[in-house]
Amino acid sequence: QSQLVESGGGLVQPGGSLRLSCVGSGFTFDDYAIGWFRQAPGKEREWISCISDTGRTTTYADYVKGRFTISRDNAKNTVSLRMDSLKPEDTAVYYCAAVPYFSFCGNVDGMDYWGKGTLVTVSS
Repeated sequence: QSQLVESGGGLVQPGGSLRLSCVGSGFTFDDYAIGWFRQAPGKEREWISCISDTGRTTTYADYVKGRFTISRDNAKNTVSLRMDSLKPEDTAVYYCAAVPYFSFCGNVDGMDYWGKGTLVTVSS
């Protein structure tokens, strides 16, 4: 059974940092691009960042450029999202998702596998 599991969420003060992890199993992890998405209460799920199967190519939404960094370790079937300078508006459930083609990554409706999410709350 193909599975993605996110971890690392929690409560952090504005300006703080968190590192989220996404571990995949049940599929050939290093054949898939991985994307991070988030969904705030009452809002649509939105794309944050994608990383190619090899990790050589990354893309970011404008609102996180310079603050968030995506990386992957295929030996550990893990993709990480380092989040710095967090703002209250970053509060959301964060999801990772997998798709075989990097060109499809970022399309909410086009991802093959999804995790169940981890909650990030940015508040003083």
